[in-house]
Amino acid sequence: MLDDTLKSQLKTYLERLVQPIELVAALDDGDASRELDALLREIAALSDKITLRRDDSDPRKPSFAIGRVGTDIGVRFAGLPLGHEFSSLVLALLQVGGHPPRVEPELIEQVRALDGEYLFETYYSLSCQNCPDVVQALNTMSVLNPRIRHVAIDGARFQDEVEARGVMAVPSVFLNGEPFGQGRMDLAQILARLDTGATARAAAKIAAKAPFDVLVVGGGPAGAAAAIYAARKGIRTGVAAERFGGQVLDTLGIENFISVRHTEGPKLASALEQHVRDHDVDVMNLQRAVGLVPAGEDGLIEVKLESGASLKSRSVILATGARWRQMNVPGEEQYRNRGVAYCPHCDGPLFKGKRVAVIGGGNSGVEAAIDLAGIVSHVTLIEFDGKLRADAVLQRKLRSLPNVSVLVNAQTTEVLGDGQRVTGLRYRDRASGQEHEVALEGIFVQIGLLPNTEWLKGTLELTPRGEIVIDERGQTSLPGVFAAGDATTVPYKQIVIAMGAGATAALAAFDHLIRSSAPAAEPAEAVAA
Repeated sequence: MLDDTLKSQLKTYLERLVQPIELVAALDDGDASRELDALLREIAALSDKITLRRDDSDPRKPSFAIGRVGTDIGVRFAGLPLGHEFSSLVLALLQVGGHPPRVEPELIEQVRALDGEYLFETYYSLSCQNCPDVVQALNTMSVLNPRIRHVAIDGARFQDEVEARGVMAVPSVFLNGEPFGQGRMDLAQILARLDTGATARAAAKIAAKAPFDVLVVGGGPAGAAAAIYAARKGIRTGVAAERFGGQVLDTLGIENFISVRHTEGPKLASALEQHVRDHDVDVMNLQRAVGLVPAGEDGLIEVKLESGASLKSRSVILATGARWRQMNVPGEEQYRNRGVAYCPHCDGPLFKGKRVAVIGGGNSGVEAAIDLAGIVSHVTLIEFDGKLRADAVLQRKLRSLPNVSVLVNAQTTEVLGDGQRVTGLRYRDRASGQEHEVALEGIFVQIGLLPNTEWLKGTLELTPRGEIVIDERGQTSLPGVFAAGDATTVPYKQIVIAMGAGATAALAAFDHLIRSSAPAAEPAEAVAA
């Protein structure tokens, strides 16, 4: 199962095991069980602290548990955690074996303080780049608190279970048998949902903070670059981010980031956050901005947060990024995550052998159709314009596939369903005006991005598309407020461009500060010292 290089790397990792662990396999006579048995035998042979036994009592086969010998601490995987989930397997082995997780101390205490019994079940796909974050967070929680149990389930392997539970998007998490959440969640986000007092405590802590010199709103590539450049100037810098990494977290392969031949969105997002935290930056995650108040007589700009708290700063850099654009047709919201999806890499495996549509004829849409054609029975690509806008090489590949149909001049008008899931869509032929219906089970929307700027309307200048108007220095229409990245009028929404724009905005903000009033007050703890 594992090549020699991977075995060597894994053996090195397993030297960090502190306590003995046991692998307990539940198998049947299928090929997948034979593959899992071979994988577990290879892992057990790499460390004298690992033992392996078989117990077929678990109804999910193939599956296996990783348990700390003599304790109730452990995690379970149903299926073979390879692909994106191999890292989850390695971390689970280490953490169950006593290697401490890389988690902030306050979050560790928060997990250990949770009362009650929790059984989490997470459905993932091996091609989903967001799933490992959820799987690893819940595995960590189950290691820290024995009252928490977690099973990570390969949705493509357990199709009957997926169908019965209506899982049509990954990651999908169930808690004690009931739906808990869908989409990427990190440990702090999960805890915020379980610990109802966490939001209020965080808001109180934020409200007590002293003003910043530079406050960055947003934690994507533009926000991270801005924070690093500002902090390196030695000024008081803060970052308020709804989710650190932003849209990058939803990106699979990245092959045009200069000097890095290939990386993946979550890996880059993690590296961005670590680089920011290496500097003297106050990172406030899970904070959604809802209001911007221009500077008053005190010279401080105020950013209001959804939690009710506010932050003040002598300058602000807006780097709120963008999100997937929706079709805004009847049925889309009703069937979101019940057949309507926005990430073909994540959710594509759940539609194996089914009929799907891809909305959008640009590069993203055509690439999605090509990828899905290898999984599903048939793909219908629907483009509003009279021709596809994707690169010629992609169009040639698309048209060579036997199970792909292309419709141009087609306006999607409605998502159809049976109340539980998608059954088709309705579109209008823009040339003839005739209405048509297509029977299918899934719709993947790939029609571009929408800037996250609704909360800024009426405060500063926006284009009709909602983009923040900036000059060559990143300056907005408000003095002391700068902006960078996909939320702005900068052309070409690319990671490398957003990073450069973030650096530009930070340097411009610093230039603004040295020409304005005295530095912001020192933090309260520094004054007390």
